[in-house]
Amino acid sequence: MSLDPEIVKAILSTTAARGADKSICPSEVARQLYPDNWRDRMQDVVEVAIALHRQGKVVIVQHGEPVDVNQIKGPIRIKTT
Repeated sequence: MSLDPEIVKAILSTTAARGADKSICPSEVARQLYPDNWRDRMQDVVEVAIALHRQGKVVIVQHGEPVDVNQIKGPIRIKTT
């Protein structure tokens, strides 16, 4: 799977700007990149975030705790590593 470089850059820069103690919602990235149809692009953002998590570049969390990305149920947040 080829990762959309625009989404990768937005996730990495937004999580870095937020800092290690905070997380971002995937919708923040989707709204930033695709303001007119961000809901339609949410899955793209989540898929890139999961790929970045598997590469060790970000951490996917739920309720502040790292989550098994193969068993995600419900909303997620993304943190810098």
